[in-house]
Order: sequence, then C-alpha cells, then structure tokens
Amino acid sequence: MIDLLVLLIGVLILLLMIIKFKINTFVSLIVVAVLVGLGLGMPLGQIPVSIQNGIGGSLGELAIVFGFGAMLGRLIADAGGAYRISKTLINSFGKKRIQWAIMVASFIIGIALFFEVGMVLLIPIVFAVALEASVPLIYLGIPMAAGLSVTHGFLPPHPAPIAIAGVLGANPGTVLLYGIIAAIPTVIIAGPVFTKIAKKWVPEAFVVKNKLSAFGEIKEWKLEETPGFGISILTALMPVILMAISTIYSIATNDGKPFAAVTTSAMKAGKVVTTTTYPSSCVENVMMFIGNPVSAMIISLLFALVTMGWMQRKKNSEIAVSIADSVKSIAMLLLVIGGGAALKQILIDGGISVQIANMFKDSPLSPLLLAWIITVILRVALGSATVAALTAAGLVQPMLASASPNTAALMVLAIGAGSIAASHVNDAGFWMFKEYFDLDIKQTLKTWTVLETIIAVVGLGMVMLMSIWVH
Repeated sequence: MIDLLVLLIGVLILLLMIIKFKINTFVSLIVVAVLVGLGLGMPLGQIPVSIQNGIGGSLGELAIVFGFGAMLGRLIADAGGAYRISKTLINSFGKKRIQWAIMVASFIIGIALFFEVGMVLLIPIVFAVALEASVPLIYLGIPMAAGLSVTHGFLPPHPAPIAIAGVLGANPGTVLLYGIIAAIPTVIIAGPVFTKIAKKWVPEAFVVKNKLSAFGEIKEWKLEETPGFGISILTALMPVILMAISTIYSIATNDGKPFAAVTTSAMKAGKVVTTTTYPSSCVENVMMFIGNPVSAMIISLLFALVTMGWMQRKKNSEIAVSIADSVKSIAMLLLVIGGGAALKQILIDGGISVQIANMFKDSPLSPLLLAWIITVILRVALGSATVAALTAAGLVQPMLASASPNTAALMVLAIGAGSIAASHVNDAGFWMFKEYFDLDIKQTLKTWTVLETIIAVVGLGMVMLMSIWVH
C-alpha cells in the first residue's frame, strides 16, 4: 500500500507542477519520475537508467513514425489535398447531410494528422462551410471533433495506439483492423447523434454567427488547383492501406499472427550464439515489411512527396519548408511521450505495475474493463491522453502475461478509449475547442467533455462486444 501511496503523491505533484505552477509537461514528468523512483526505494543508480530505457524504448520506433506522419499530413494540407477531400465530400453529401460530410472528412484526414494539427487545419474549412450553409459553427464542430478524437485514440499510426501497442506487444495492424470496427459506430454516436442531444441541452451554443473568430482565417483555395480527390484520399490513407493489407494477409495465411523474424540462442563452443531467421517466402517478407508502421510511414511519405509535392509542381524549397514546419509542431509532443514512457518505466521497475496486477488478478471484472478504468482515472488526473495511456499500459502489462495477440490488441483499444474520457481544464484540447467555437467553460464542459466521454464509453462497449468472439 505504501508504494501505491507514493504513486498517488507522485500524480498529485505532477498535477500541481503542470496546472498550478505551469511547469513544462516533459520537465514535470521527468522530475516526478525521479521522485517516484526515490519513493519506491529504487537504487539511485537505477533511476536514470530506467528513465533512459523508458524514453529510448518508446521513442526508438515512434520518432520516425511521428516525424514522417507529421510530414505526410503537412504535405497533404499544404498541397490542398485536405481541402479537396473536405470540399468533395461536402458537395457529395449535400447540405442536409453536411454533418456526415464533415465527420467523414475529419475521420479520413484525422488518420493522417495528429489531433491538434487536424483541428487547426480543418477549422477554417468548417468555418467556411458553416457560413455558406448558415448553420451554427458547433453544429459542424462536434462531428469534426468526434472524427479527429476517435482516430487519435483508436487508430495507428497515431501516438497513443502505436505507443501502447509497443508496450503491450500487440500487432499494430490488428489494432488498426479492430480499431476501425470500433471507431465507425463510436464516431456516429459521438458525432451526428450527440449533436441532436447537445442542441437541446446547450441551445445557447447553437447560435448562427455571421463572423469568423480570430482563429478562423481562411486560406483561399481554387478547387481546380488542388490535387484530385482520389489521389488525395489515397495519399492520406496510404499507411492504413499498407498495414491493412499485411494484416488481412496474415489472417488469411498465418492465423492472424504477424510475420516476424524469429531469434534463437544456442551454446556453441562455450559461447552463446544468436541467430535471426526471417520468413522464407518472398511474399511473407514483403508483408512483414509493409505491415511495420516504420516501413509503412517511409513508403507513404515517399508517395506523398511525389503526389503532393512534385506532381503539384512544388519546388523542393517549398517541400522543405512544409517538412520543417511539420517537425516543429511535434517536437514537444515527442518529448512529452518520452517523459510519459520514463514514468511508466519507473513504475514497472519499481514494482508498482506488478502490485496493481496482483490486486486485480482475482477480480471478477474483465482485464479490459480494469485497464479502461485505470486509464480514465489517469486521464482525469493528468489531462494528457497519451501520457495517461502510456502510464496505464505500464501498469496493466503484467495482466497480459499469458494473453493472446488478439487480446493484446483489444487491450490497446480499451486503454485508447479510456485515454479520451472526461477531457476538462487540464487538457489542451479542451481549451482549443472552447476558443475555436467561442464557448464559455460551462458550454465547453457540456459539449466537448461529454463528447469525449461518449467516445470513451461507446469505445469500451465496442471492445467488450468484440471480446466475445475475439480470443
């Protein structure tokens, strides 16, 4: 119990540092990781090693996935591809179903963009459509936020799903496949369906405004000068398509197990010799390559350089500016994820994760539900969805000691759903939504906070439903 008290005090200190004293989140996470390590009685020399292992183990793969993902999204946006996707869908759906158009566009664009970047890029489009259609801004804002939030919490190559999959040893392709199944009904309920409820519950927020907020400056695009709809969609979804192909092939030919190298060790002449064997089939090697998030992002970025860069007659200098700007936008995100991974490693090395697993090992509750509850508590306390998800993954890791890869994938989704719940004043997304849609705190709590919680609850429901037939 003393160790759990140390964890609680650590979380409270983290909250005070971030919320009260406005200290940088990454710095706060590292300081708290050290304090928690000391409180758990870890040897002084082990604490920096655990922090280093936590950051290195997490960012090794994520750095290239995040970096190339940000570049991919920025190239699509700067070429006008995001505008083309949104405008085409809006025109296809018509004014009566404009909410669905915005939701689908946000979902598609959200797969290629991080949440904050997606919101910044989509807001001007949503503003323009709302003014043109004479509908309240938040009428389109809720389905837009739902589409972005669901992809952020459920679908690789987004930060939380990829990072949690790495911690829990889940196949990102399987997570993607199950994530799409869970995401579709979730985004519908949290988007168009919830909007009808919110309109009656918070009518003062649904006022048609004839002016743009300070955040709504619109970049003028001529549709004929933007990339075609097909090539824009293909570029945005390329990472998903590659990982999905690999996953579907593995389900059809390898019982759903991802193709991977097998490493064996044996004693030869008194020495340990390690041998790595790769799949013998050329097709299996290709599937192993394209199913890896790193490979998928490398291929996708090269494809985007062609389709959203050179094919649009962009100069290399213009492409370089887009790439440089995109990396700036994720630098702090990478550090925060690294800080969260450091704290996670301290909790593992300090033995807290094993204690929590032992506390719940005889619980009648499903491990998926327990993981969700733990993540929700951390999300409410910490604010950051990614940090809450990484911390929870470290805590529940021992529960998966004998679990199947499919169960691990569902656990990723359960944690991802929990990490979205109850966004409030300690979450940057809360303030972005409030300012962009010109709401007060009360209105934001009734719309944004409830929206995020609906996604978390419906997402958990879908995971529990899938667990009935997925083992």
